[in-house]
Amino acid sequence: MIDIKQEIQILLLKNCLSMRKMAEILRQKGINVPKASGLSYRFNQKRVLFETVQEILDYLGYEIKIVKKDK
Repeated sequence: MIDIKQEIQILLLKNCLSMRKMAEILRQKGINVPKASGLSYRFNQKRVLFETVQEILDYLGYEIKIVKKDK
């Protein structure tokens, strides 16, 4: 399973964005996300808010979908 930070970094690369630029754009839109260094720290510490992840994914054009695993 890939870490959510890695997933978001892949999406940022696909969109030619850096974590810093994305955080800056989201803050300009009034979305409460920490600066890039704080955001990276929270991802590394596995203490990022679910709402923050949703906001980032929404901005990038993605959403979280929960599906039942096949056993």
